Amino acid sequence: MLSDNVKKGLQQAPHRSLFNALGFTKEEMDRPLVGIVSSYSEIVPGHMNLDKIVEAVKLGVAEAGGMPVVVPAIAVCDGIAMGHTGMKYSLVTRDLIADSTECLAKAHQFDAMVCVPNCDKNVPGLLMAAARVNIPTVFVSGGPMLAGHVKGQKRSLSSMFEAVGSYNAGKISAEELTEFENKVCPTCGSCSGMYTANSLNCLTEVIGMGLRGNGTIPAVYSERIRLAKHAGNQVMELLRRNIRPRDIMTREAFLNALTMDMALGCSTNTMLHLPAIAHEAGIEINVDIANEISDRTPNLCHLAPAGYTYMEDLNEAGGIYAVMKELTKKNLLNLDCMTVTGKTVGENIADAVNLNPEVIRPIDNPYSATGGIAVLRGNIAPDSCVVKRSAVAPEMLKHSGPARVFDCEEDAIAAIMGGKIHPGDVVVIRYEGPKGGPGMREMLNPTSAIIGMGLGSSVALITDGRFSGASRGASIGHVAPEAAAGGPIGLLREGDMIDIDINANTINARVSEEEFAERRKTWKPRINKVDGYLARYRELVTGAPQGAVLSAAGLRKD
Repeated sequence: MLSDNVKKGLQQAPHRSLFNALGFTKEEMDRPLVGIVSSYSEIVPGHMNLDKIVEAVKLGVAEAGGMPVVVPAIAVCDGIAMGHTGMKYSLVTRDLIADSTECLAKAHQFDAMVCVPNCDKNVPGLLMAAARVNIPTVFVSGGPMLAGHVKGQKRSLSSMFEAVGSYNAGKISAEELTEFENKVCPTCGSCSGMYTANSLNCLTEVIGMGLRGNGTIPAVYSERIRLAKHAGNQVMELLRRNIRPRDIMTREAFLNALTMDMALGCSTNTMLHLPAIAHEAGIEINVDIANEISDRTPNLCHLAPAGYTYMEDLNEAGGIYAVMKELTKKNLLNLDCMTVTGKTVGENIADAVNLNPEVIRPIDNPYSATGGIAVLRGNIAPDSCVVKRSAVAPEMLKHSGPARVFDCEEDAIAAIMGGKIHPGDVVVIRYEGPKGGPGMREMLNPTSAIIGMGLGSSVALITDGRFSGASRGASIGHVAPEAAAGGPIGLLREGDMIDIDINANTINARVSEEEFAERRKTWKPRINKVDGYLARYRELVTGAPQGAVLSAAGLRKD
């Protein structure tokens, strides 16, 4: 066992004295050391229940003969960080989480880990760490929030952001806005639509790193406590059989995840996180493969914000395994991949049943014949950009309009709220990319304002930043190269005509190469002044198509 390096032998007597200080008994020191990586905090609604999940995991590990030790992982609540400088600190935490978990696991020689995340960046951050550390690991999340209810309809956080836009447009009263505020987020858990956190937790099941129900069992159900105990049991079985993350997180497993991404209509942020996780497992994924997979994968689910069903509905309909079972009817998944159950994907989903064809469309009656995410290219985004096609109004799948150009999110919001954006416009928000922000802020505030003000079927938004999974509409993000790196989005001018054809996977400005070259002669990038971690991050981060991972190649040589 790895932990023998800190527990066995004469030279380890000082180490054992420190375990004694922790209250370990000799019998406990003889057991495998299992790190329980807990993202519990009192500032993230998705994490306020993780103390209970962690206690259940500890019981499961101890029952199966391991010695559980709890260590921390940080997390940012994207909803609370939204719309101000705090959002610069969201994506950047993913890599901090991966780095710090690697440090804790290797410094203390853990034999195995159970990771207990829930929200947007700590799920992929811990998956990155698991691939990097490569000791037997199981994931169990805190679970999704139940949907709220306003005027008899299920609602979620995206409804709240859109309600602000509706209020500013005079469509609802202050009293109605307050009702949304008090009712849309009724319980703890990750926000209840197919947003980034739930997307990643669901895909953790698909990749094979989480047990059945990890992505869909609501946070407040006691079933999730039972799941946590089983996760603690199962990590000891993986340790006994020496099944490690890189045995599970294979190229085929990531292709399964991308396929399910299309079927579920997941957040566009998966196009950042899946390549980053794969990179840590030694696998390179080009985002262009998404279109190839989308072309053959039907979209089977329209959870909020794309539709009016929620995570609890998906859970009751049979969960992720039921969606996977539908995809097997067209041989769209590799069934031989190993998982943390100790069984293959095919064995796991053999008894899965679709219990509600309105929530999970049968494969012969999909919402669309192609998947929920599309990667676009053109003279605005020669290296790619991404859109959640399943959440775009049909009339906006092809759109042309004048560019309304803003060099930061705040200026765009002021224009939208001030009634300066009109039907047909294409809002351009730049200098918000991985380096330009830095930190690649989410644009939920401007997209929600556009929807709330009734412009969702007539206004598009493109950015080198990214979007919350709660965004809907013709919201096109991850434009690369970003403006700060000299990308053509930085050369756009007010009034340039922009042509978007999502089904054709194209996005272009009616600007010639010669005109772009002429503009570049006088172009000067906007440089957002930052210090501390953000300054270091800007020097190391790669582009969106590479998953915005950190690279030593990003360091200055001067």
